[in-house]
Amino acid sequence: MPSGQQARAQAAAITPGLQVPEVEPTPAERVRALFGGHRLSPGQRRIAQYLVDHLTEAAFLSITELAERAGVSQPSVTRFAGALGYSGYPALREALQPIALSAIAAAPDSREEIRRNELQAAIDAEIENLENLRRVLGDPERILELGRQLARSVPLTVLGLRISVSLAEYFAYAARRIHPDVRLVTRGGSVAYDTLLQAGEAGGSWVLAFAMPRHAKETLSALSAARRAGLRVALITDLTMGPLVEAADVALTAPTGSRLVFDSYAAPGVLSAAVLQAMADAEPERTQARLERYEQVAMQHEFFLDD
Repeated sequence: MPSGQQARAQAAAITPGLQVPEVEPTPAERVRALFGGHRLSPGQRRIAQYLVDHLTEAAFLSITELAERAGVSQPSVTRFAGALGYSGYPALREALQPIALSAIAAAPDSREEIRRNELQAAIDAEIENLENLRRVLGDPERILELGRQLARSVPLTVLGLRISVSLAEYFAYAARRIHPDVRLVTRGGSVAYDTLLQAGEAGGSWVLAFAMPRHAKETLSALSAARRAGLRVALITDLTMGPLVEAADVALTAPTGSRLVFDSYAAPGVLSAAVLQAMADAEPERTQARLERYEQVAMQHEFFLDD
């Protein structure tokens, strides 16, 4: 009889081609769509990120106010609007304002009640993050393909520095149950470079990296080192653009909760579990054999209280 973990692995297999009802894009998704397909400079990406993160306020700012808050010059804002195909910033703002108003209309009516309980407000924000992730995963083929690639990479390197260490450790711990050689990197500098170089020389083809805010410069350095070592880079992050995303071959975005003193990672955690499931789906026989062997050892040594 399969163990509970084995049964879950079988029952949770991701089914490609499953028909899901179309869902109206969120205001943030509609704003991101305005930027799609356009090559933006670093300063322009900063403006775009500010508009996504502060849509309901930013859509009504003057060009001077937007430039100041995004940390760029006024001409940069004008060039940004032109790069998106608008005649100027007023035309871009006119396109943004209906989207911002729809976001305001969809916001909870009881704002005073929300302010009285910031913990519930933080959970509400995480629920919205998970809803956004659910829409992204409506077509699972991208996750399935990444799972196939990661499953074939032997060794598979998992990287997370500073605040991202916890997500990397979780992924590596779980991946070791279904993958024969998982190498974890949680320190930057020469330690990361050596591990990445050794993984490439050992025949590895992929590194899975986590980058949560605040995004460490050493993460970008490590991704560059991975590319030099001949590894392809898959990235799980909260960003939709920027140098980290550009350094990755595949970037999966999951928003973080930012209502509390420290960020929370409900959506990145679920996305990580989905990638693990895709890896298990890619090599079902190997997954089954390794899980059975793990369960036998765990039962023999009585590792767990609930055995």
